[in-house]
Amino acid sequence: MTASPILKIFPDKEKLADSLAKEFSELVMRLSKEKQQVDIALSGGSTPNLFFRAMVQLNPPIDWNKVRLYWVDDRCVPPDHPESNFGAAYNAFLEPLQIPGSSWFRIRGEEDPLQEAKRYGELILDQVAPGLTFPVFDMIFLGMGTDGHTASIFPHQAALWNEEQLCTVGTHPDTGQQRVSFTGHLINAAARVAFLVTGQEKAGVVEEVVTRSGNFAAYPAALVDPHHGELEWYLDEAAAGALS
Repeated sequence: MTASPILKIFPDKEKLADSLAKEFSELVMRLSKEKQQVDIALSGGSTPNLFFRAMVQLNPPIDWNKVRLYWVDDRCVPPDHPESNFGAAYNAFLEPLQIPGSSWFRIRGEEDPLQEAKRYGELILDQVAPGLTFPVFDMIFLGMGTDGHTASIFPHQAALWNEEQLCTVGTHPDTGQQRVSFTGHLINAAARVAFLVTGQEKAGVVEEVVTRSGNFAAYPAALVDPHHGELEWYLDEAAAGALS
């Protein structure tokens, strides 16, 4: 790996979310003074939802007009569907903080998946750091499943990670549900990538991926390796339990 992972371990997921909200707010406010636009990619799941609630409680003085929010992946469902990552973020984060609609760009899960992956990739190319040869996000949030998947790149489709386009379509191995997802090139170009992982059921996979031992090569999460950026793991003690 080119990036040495930074481990941040918290007693529980609530303290993780509170600390992350403070660190994230400080980062965005600092970058807002240095840049015209701050580009952030969000993920879905229970831990990001805790982070969203912590952000609402903190209510930091961020100029959201200088921030652009995107989604690493989303299920191919309408935005008002209970499984929509965007829908959860809108209800828990965007609406309560009154983040303007000009500051976020959702994956249109109700559209044809392949066409939407193409559209979203083109949108990112156009919107994120215009003028650069390749989109570089200031921060990308990732989760990880018990099977070692990240974004919506699952072990049985790990080859999608290396696809040339910015976004692709992954398929859940059990449900067959399709999801639009970032590919590895886009994730690994980021200035900062942060895994948010909680729960004892993920401890074994966390240990293998972080230490690059055991079955790590089978996990898409092990392919996260920012070329010129930082890689952080925000863990609760349960998820970090197998690390020495």
